[in-house]
Amino acid sequence: MHNTLRIATFNIHKGLTHFNTSLSLHHQRELLRKLHADVVFLQEVRDVHHEHSRRFDAWPTAGQMEFLADTIWKDYAYGKNAVYPAGHHGNALLSKFPIIKTTNIDISAHSSEERGMLHSEINIPNWDTPLHTICVHLGLFARWRKQQLILIKDYIQRHIPAHSPLIVAGDFNDWGMRSGRHFSHQVGLQEVFAHQNGKPARSFPSWLPILRLDRIYTRGFKIQHVEVHSGAHFVKLSDHAMLSATLIKGH
Repeated sequence: MHNTLRIATFNIHKGLTHFNTSLSLHHQRELLRKLHADVVFLQEVRDVHHEHSRRFDAWPTAGQMEFLADTIWKDYAYGKNAVYPAGHHGNALLSKFPIIKTTNIDISAHSSEERGMLHSEINIPNWDTPLHTICVHLGLFARWRKQQLILIKDYIQRHIPAHSPLIVAGDFNDWGMRSGRHFSHQVGLQEVFAHQNGKPARSFPSWLPILRLDRIYTRGFKIQHVEVHSGAHFVKLSDHAMLSATLIKGH
């Protein structure tokens, strides 16, 4: 039985290095492969960008999601959030197990910042109920994040059964650690790093993390192990560190 689940969340910065000078997507794919995660939550995934596809020789012919998934993650889902003349980007989910349903919800709090939450249901062998996942990228301002977390909380309470295993992960931009704590209590979630270490992980900037921006919240799991993937080499990968967790179902 697949009672142990390894997951990760990573803001890939649209597949570019921190200062947008070069393509980091190939390095990101190599890093993700080494992680051996079952489910990966991705933010700032650029599905189409006509200018960058001409600028960078190694730009993938398929979208960034398909390129990162490659032959490792058989199923994937994409939620288009920000649309502009050159293309669009949003959240994505990679899964080694079948994704049986996916819904992308607009949670934008202001017209200047398009944000979404990507809800997917995953069929894992021998589980009596699907795994529910929500991949998010919240706004830059506290009042916007508060509105967005209310929308996510209401959605969870209306659409996801209380007994179902649930993972909510992504870039919360919650450097003050205020709104996330209240949100998690309302829907019975625990943040994996706070549970293990007392506080959410430092994840930004990736080469010397100071701010605690990214989160992994779970319900219906025991937390076995958590890890922050960061360091000097991340300058060539993304401005965010990658977070991972090993979970055991049923606790």
